[in-house]
Amino acid sequence: MKFVFRRAKVTHRWVELPILLVRLSLLPVLAFTFLPPGMAFAFIGVQLAVFGFYMGASFAPNHKGMPVLPADSRVDFFSRQVLTSRNISGGRFMDILLGGLNRQAEHHLFPDMARPQLDKAAKIVREYCKKHQVPYTETTLLQSYGIIVRYLNDVGLAAGRHFECPMATVTRRF
Repeated sequence: MKFVFRRAKVTHRWVELPILLVRLSLLPVLAFTFLPPGMAFAFIGVQLAVFGFYMGASFAPNHKGMPVLPADSRVDFFSRQVLTSRNISGGRFMDILLGGLNRQAEHHLFPDMARPQLDKAAKIVREYCKKHQVPYTETTLLQSYGIIVRYLNDVGLAAGRHFECPMATVTRRF
């Protein structure tokens, strides 16, 4: 949507607009055509919730537990993108499952690159990182979730040692 409605010239804008409108209206039209209104709203609500969970599960493996660079750090654009992103290995299956977000470093370096080209870009970026000694992080999806759980556990335990809930002191009776 953002690309099609931008001010700059879009070559096939009038072809893409109707395709986008069909894509965005198809689910609500079908739901309200074949289901009673309450059930149609519930169906769309569940579909959006499941989609939101799926998107969260697709985004989380790429950044959680990765280094967070201070805003004032003097790191070049390339290094910032590669150091703070984790790619997920798994070949074509992961490309489809995660919609290209498994190539997170390349997605950040080349945000407008077509998804099928990210694999080719990953090979080039990986070689460049090796040549210039920039750490390039790539792991499996399950290993990534393991890293996330350990990271959240460490953060949660650290916060628990130094955090006092103000409501706990107010509501404690003994």
